[in-house]
Amino acid sequence: MERNVTAYALDFDDVRTYLWASLFVVCNLALPRLCHLMPQGGIVFAPLSFVILAGACRLGWKPALLAAAVSPLAGHLLWGMPAWEVLPLMTLKLCVLAAVAGLALHRAASVSLGWLVGIVLVSELLGGAVEWLLTGGLAATVCDFTIGWPGLLLQVVGSWLLARGLGTH
Repeated sequence: MERNVTAYALDFDDVRTYLWASLFVVCNLALPRLCHLMPQGGIVFAPLSFVILAGACRLGWKPALLAAAVSPLAGHLLWGMPAWEVLPLMTLKLCVLAAVAGLALHRAASVSLGWLVGIVLVSELLGGAVEWLLTGGLAATVCDFTIGWPGLLLQVVGSWLLARGLGTH
């Protein structure tokens, strides 16, 4: 169930980094709108995280990190989502996901389901620990796993399918 996929490692001095990051931001503006058509769709499916992980799988951590830093603020400014109160924490958690994915996939020979499960779990645990420290409550962190398990599954399987579908270069 593995397939070697060569991920681009775009640098900050490459214009493609900013073009791809911009595309990720656009996706992160559109997908949540679709998910929010159903009750708690954003919490259940975590569309922002999916785009960041899938982007990191193919293009490296730099465009994914740029999109992770900009997407929540752009969504808040355009549609008020995420709410101002959760904006910094959501941004931080997305940046953690981009960094963990970039570090792990830099060391991986290929994108595999096992690597993606590990990336999602490590980033959720790190982000959850920060959330717990900042808010003093464990309930929101636990919700990421209890209510948000479809989104976690989407991140892993969707990113793996995209990596496989895009093939090798």
